[in-house]
Amino acid sequence: MAKLELLVTPHTFEDILPLAEAGADAFVVGEMRYGLRLAGEFNREQVKKAIELGHSQGKKVYVAMNAIFHNEKANELSEYIRFAADANADAIIFGDPAVLMAAREAAPEMKLHWSTETTGTNWYTCNYWGRKGAKRAVLAREINMDAIIEIKENAEVEIEVQVHGMSCMFQSKRSLLGNYYEYQGKVLEIENRKLQDQMFLHDKERGNKYPIFEDENGTHIMSPSDMCMIDELQDMLDAGVDSFKIDGILKSAEYLLEVTKAYREAIDLFMEDPDLYEDKKNELLARIEEIQPTNRSLDTGFFFKETVY
Repeated sequence: MAKLELLVTPHTFEDILPLAEAGADAFVVGEMRYGLRLAGEFNREQVKKAIELGHSQGKKVYVAMNAIFHNEKANELSEYIRFAADANADAIIFGDPAVLMAAREAAPEMKLHWSTETTGTNWYTCNYWGRKGAKRAVLAREINMDAIIEIKENAEVEIEVQVHGMSCMFQSKRSLLGNYYEYQGKVLEIENRKLQDQMFLHDKERGNKYPIFEDENGTHIMSPSDMCMIDELQDMLDAGVDSFKIDGILKSAEYLLEVTKAYREAIDLFMEDPDLYEDKKNELLARIEEIQPTNRSLDTGFFFKETVY
């Protein structure tokens, strides 16, 4: 069985070494001008530093260019790809075909990971982008376990699956908080609008509290619960999924570190003996539950049902 990658999204380059020691195999970094919903903002010098630190520990570092690009940024893509290549990034994460086209000219040897967060729902599509040049497909968070296993069985590319953290429910390029919801305060209440990591959209009818933030890419509304699959990894491990992603967006560095340690232990136990994982998985889940914020429950996302919210 090939070694599975544990992929983590750090907040700063200073998180790289602790997370590497905790068991992360790879990291996603970048700046919001080109990357979508990053756990932390990395300028170019910080991207270089993150790559240097990751490589010093034998880890991979991927640069995110998975934003939705409009004309005003199209001419910048080749230059940023050359920067990532010169910095020795292990891959670029993209969703827009413009990145793929620019990479063919600017850095044809650069490894590409296809990630749209929404349309990675079948193996035909994964293989289509593989034949265009992508080496990995990042699957949508809205498909169930059976679909993931079937995609992996038929994929010609590596398969990445998010196993922990928030999911994005909605994105708009517009600044919706300022332009609409504050004006429509009778419909939904917005709390702490000026604190980017403490803003919530309240749905009083359903009793849900949705994290919401704005950045250069627009407005993002996130899931009210955190996905947690630490006790349900066996089917994907048996199927040979290539990468498990822990998304650190809107999480503390301390939380991310402990979650990484728990998933590293879970994966290593399974690789040693699946029975060891079965015996320990509930204890590992309990460890995460102990550090989970009280206002955010854990669930299994769409893995075992068609809809959640």
